[in-house]
Amino acid sequence: MKWQEVRELFPNQFVLVSILNFHEEEDKKIIDEVAPIRSIPEDDVNKEFFNVEPGNIVYHTSNEECIVHIRKDPLMRVRRI
Repeated sequence: MKWQEVRELFPNQFVLVSILNFHEEEDKKIIDEVAPIRSIPEDDVNKEFFNVEPGNIVYHTSNEECIVHIRKDPLMRVRRI
């Protein structure tokens, strides 16, 4: 299912979706096809976001495109003096 279809089915809500197809452009993963799993109540969004399984994401349907920003170096070492 395309992201626009998910936006129509779940207007202005957080949804848990499974990523079926994507492509990368520079530091972005642009999601092309998803399978909606369920909507997420506002009170449970943080819990669901941090407990999501690999291949799934929690995203809000107010966004016109479903894009995940890729961090090239997610871990930074900090030297303490």
